[in-house]
Amino acid sequence: MIETGSKVTAVHLERTAYLYVRQSTLRQVFEHTESTKRQYALKQRAVQLGWRAEQITVIDSDLGESGASMVDRDGFRKLVAEVSMGRAGIVLGLEVSRLARNSADWHRLLELCAFNDTLILDEDGIYNPGAFNDRLLLGLKGTMSEAELHVMRMRMIGGVLTKARRGELCPLLPIGFVYDEENHVVLDPDQQVQQCMHLIFSLFRRTGSAYALVRHFRNEGLLFPQRPLYGPNRNELVWVPLQRSTVMRVLNNPRYAGAYFFGRTRGRRRPEGGRPTSSRMVPREQWHALIREAHPGTLPGKRSKRT
Repeated sequence: MIETGSKVTAVHLERTAYLYVRQSTLRQVFEHTESTKRQYALKQRAVQLGWRAEQITVIDSDLGESGASMVDRDGFRKLVAEVSMGRAGIVLGLEVSRLARNSADWHRLLELCAFNDTLILDEDGIYNPGAFNDRLLLGLKGTMSEAELHVMRMRMIGGVLTKARRGELCPLLPIGFVYDEENHVVLDPDQQVQQCMHLIFSLFRRTGSAYALVRHFRNEGLLFPQRPLYGPNRNELVWVPLQRSTVMRVLNNPRYAGAYFFGRTRGRRRPEGGRPTSSRMVPREQWHALIREAHPGTLPGKRSKRT
């Protein structure tokens, strides 16, 4: 345990103590309750160090948010703002990974704490980011936390790719296909849906034009089936006007030829982290998985076997 008594001064005690509480996912919030209780219990540590209960502010608005970046973490941004304005005497977190798993976010917080003489406390002890030895140890802890996140992410990605190469991963299916009770891909039992999909491919073979397809549907008053992923009609069959972008997605989707594939696109992450902003198509030889004749196809005259 790092020595704590000599680091807390009257100047620190005049300011607010900020307790930051975070769990990475909502599932952890509901299932890993002991970790959450341990984080809230740090409030008592602040009282023991000399802060009054009314001086302690708990920031727990990031429960269920990843610590990989500041994106979507309003609580962490509030904490950084309070530290930057010199209002924080100490920042409390159960461990570095609760505060940040991104080196840029972590070192920014350390810089602000050092500049404003703000202490940091975790389960192991109390640190003064303005002191070289403490700053070195905090930097190492941040690096280890980021490396731990990388290892966990690679482990999960490896499992997903292995399952995908066997054709056992069950991604979302395009319209016209559903999963049966054994998670096999089968044609949608709705005959109207199947007739519409066959019409799409038959018309394209005859016209060779996505615009001609859309024009035919509009002239004949025909609609296209969809199963929304969100909203009040989630997973329910709805019929909407056909758009050219929809036609192109259908025509370029290998699923309609009975092929299982994974990794056809690659996402590019934002510089500040978070989910990918856009995706790009990659050559077929770079796909993670491509299994031909994996399930029944919709293409007219196409007969595929099911895995």
